[in-house]
Amino acid sequence: MASSLSVAVLLCLAAAAAAQLSPTFYDTSCPRALATIKSAVTAAVNNEARMGASLLRLHFHDCFVQGCDASVLLADTATFTGEQNALPNKNSLRGFNVIDSIKTQLEGICSQTVSCADILAVAARDSVVALGGPSWTVGLGRRDSTTASMDSANNDLPPPFFDLENLIKAFGDKGFSVTDMVALSGAHTIGQAQCTNFRGRIYNETNIDAGYAASLRANCPPTAGTGDSNLAALDTTTPYSFDNAYYSNLLSNKGLLHSDQVLFNGNSTDNTVRNFASNRAAFSSAFSSAMVKMANLGPLTGSQGQIRLSCSKVN
Repeated sequence: MASSLSVAVLLCLAAAAAAQLSPTFYDTSCPRALATIKSAVTAAVNNEARMGASLLRLHFHDCFVQGCDASVLLADTATFTGEQNALPNKNSLRGFNVIDSIKTQLEGICSQTVSCADILAVAARDSVVALGGPSWTVGLGRRDSTTASMDSANNDLPPPFFDLENLIKAFGDKGFSVTDMVALSGAHTIGQAQCTNFRGRIYNETNIDAGYAASLRANCPPTAGTGDSNLAALDTTTPYSFDNAYYSNLLSNKGLLHSDQVLFNGNSTDNTVRNFASNRAAFSSAFSSAMVKMANLGPLTGSQGQIRLSCSKVN
């Protein structure tokens, strides 16, 4: 009962926060903000397609840890411990340079106006669009945290070895439905993962296409500590297109991570995967709706937090 109550409270808070966020927030104070972000993101993704996935992941890893407050961007110092060295983030989060570049541009046209948290939310949307995916309306007006939480980053971000029940709980704790969770997992239609995150799957699991597993083993040795950071595409079919191929891959037992394939493995989510695999519009709609929910997780608004001058450090 307590957990369902806390989720209900969370949803109310998210709804209240969403009411304070507005897509027109910068229309007067920084009218070129959205165009500036879109231009920079499009250029970065055109330069390196993988960057789209990296920027989308930054937003996700931000929002799942004390809300969408840009806490993930705060770098460690001698007196401050951020989230970047938490297990889910260490040596894998990327795109900070793109966000810093956007922030520098925005500071040049409207100083201390556009928050780093809003840049992350808009950049995630623009990245998906740049790779051929759906668009959605991003509410704006988030403010930046002065704190970060290494513990929450280690505990709240779902790891690649999670089973279905763990995934349902991790997303449910943030107010997401099971359908939302399956749709958000579809972000793995772009991006790459390191060998250390799929080694166990390709050597120990049976619900994996044999030819697919063999091709992955060629670049991911069985011994831990060897080739750990070698990369493979999360979507083996169209790794740089934001489409619904991720779900078709699951139907063929070609999910890269354990946490991908559990979505289609004789469980309650099988029909949702089948639906998204056969109906790109259904996936796009569900993904967009879930991303709107994601961007509304616990933002700081009004006089809370601050507008950082540099995204990597508190003012």
